[in-house]
Amino acid sequence: MLTRRIIPCLDVRNGRVVKGKQFSHLVDVDDPATLGKYYSEQGADELVFYDITASSDERKISLDFVEQVAKEVNIPFCVGGGVDSIEDFTSILRKGADKISINSGAVKNPNLIALASRKFGAQCVVLSIDAKRNDQGSWSVYIKGGREKTDLDAILWAKEGVRLGAGEIVINSIDSDGMKQGYDIDLLSAITKAVHVPVIASGGAGTLAHFYQAIDQANVDGILAASVFHYKEIIIRDLKEYLFEKGVAIRR
Repeated sequence: MLTRRIIPCLDVRNGRVVKGKQFSHLVDVDDPATLGKYYSEQGADELVFYDITASSDERKISLDFVEQVAKEVNIPFCVGGGVDSIEDFTSILRKGADKISINSGAVKNPNLIALASRKFGAQCVVLSIDAKRNDQGSWSVYIKGGREKTDLDAILWAKEGVRLGAGEIVINSIDSDGMKQGYDIDLLSAITKAVHVPVIASGGAGTLAHFYQAIDQANVDGILAASVFHYKEIIIRDLKEYLFEKGVAIRR
């Protein structure tokens, strides 16, 4: 049975973890390394760090926090934000990250996925997709931290990303982000049916039941959340016990 992963998401701006709703109204939370260590000790399976203004500011990701996190945690962690070259992959991996998430950089240059996959392995390349429901009944891809709409369809882009060599998809619903009303099951189901690589759900966790619904109804491989973990509304150990009792295969 497939073991599902619980993954805290830490949005980083100016060297600090922040959290907002639908990519705005950001408030300060904590230091990345301190919070990462806490989650590692709490039983998180992985961590994801996003430098959320790197792309919109058209700058490179801040590497200082990556190095500090690598010293403090003993679980795999993924880093993203402003990654648009093989050199970016190399420098971030050298600082201790296990995976690299690409979003805006991949949209601008899809071949980056293929190049990175060949050089570092598909398991290292995570395609992150920020998607928002459109008037056509599907979902549009957004870049630059959810600030800029593209002409890409989220489902077709996920399939193309996997074809190019992405080893994992993180799909974030902008509509649900930070709202704590549950994950976008329709979006997640469409993605998991379209690709054969692990899919990570993002955007909308508010209760223990929301995590189970994403697994049970959309068949996601991992579940990413932020504010419910940051503010200790849900404790990872409690979440894992809840899922275990529901019959979900989980690392306890």
